[in-house]
Amino acid sequence: PAPAGLLGDPDPEEAVSDDSSRHGGRVRGFPHERGNWATHVYLPYIAQEEFLELLELLVSRARTYVPSLAAMEEFHLSLSQCVVLRYHWIEPFVRSLRERLAAFHRFFCVADQVKVYTNQNKTRTFIGLEVSAGHFQLLELVSEVDGVLEEFDLPTFYKDPSFHISLAWCVGDLSGRLEGPCLRELQDIVDGFEDSAFLLRIQWEQIRCKSGNKYFSFPLR
Repeated sequence: PAPAGLLGDPDPEEAVSDDSSRHGGRVRGFPHERGNWATHVYLPYIAQEEFLELLELLVSRARTYVPSLAAMEEFHLSLSQCVVLRYHWIEPFVRSLRERLAAFHRFFCVADQVKVYTNQNKTRTFIGLEVSAGHFQLLELVSEVDGVLEEFDLPTFYKDPSFHISLAWCVGDLSGRLEGPCLRELQDIVDGFEDSAFLLRIQWEQIRCKSGNKYFSFPLR
C-alpha cells in the first residue's frame, strides 16, 4: 500500500528517460527502475550573497584549467550515500530517521579547505570545501543515519568520510587538471577572501532527506 502523508503521488505511467544530454551529461550511479526512489540524507546550506561572490571567484579561476566546470546551484553536506528505497519503505524510513535524530542540537562547522573529489565510478569531478572543524558532531549524525540504513539493509556512509560542500562539477575524471597549481590558487582565494573566517563558519539548523521528488525536514533543537 502507498504510505500516507507523502507530498504528491507517484505517476505509475510516467515515462522514464535516461538521456544524459538532458542533465549536463551526468550518468546515473544506478539504473532507474520503476518503484525505486533515489534517496539521500544531508545538511542543506542556504548560500548568502557573499558565499556566491566567493563561488564566482573560485569557478572563474578553476575554469582557466577546466573550461567545462559548472557551479552548483544548490549546496549541502552529505550524511549518506545516494541509496535506493522502494516506495513503500519511504514512510517507515523517514519515521525512523525522525526518531533517531530528534535529540540533536544545532551546531557549527568550519568548511574552508578546498579539495577535489570524484564520484565512485569516476564519471564526475567536483571542487568542494572540506570541513576542518566539526567532525565529531557530523560523525555522530552519520552514526544515527547509518543505523537507519542498516535497518533497511542499505549501504552505510563511507568509512573515514571527507565531509564537504560541493561548489562546482564537470563530467569525467579531470581531477589531474584541478589538483596541484589550480588547487593552491583556489585555496589562496578562500584564505584571502574578506570575512571568509566568518562566512565559512556554518551553523546547521536542520537535516533533510530527499527521496525522489519528496523532501522531509528534521529541525535540530
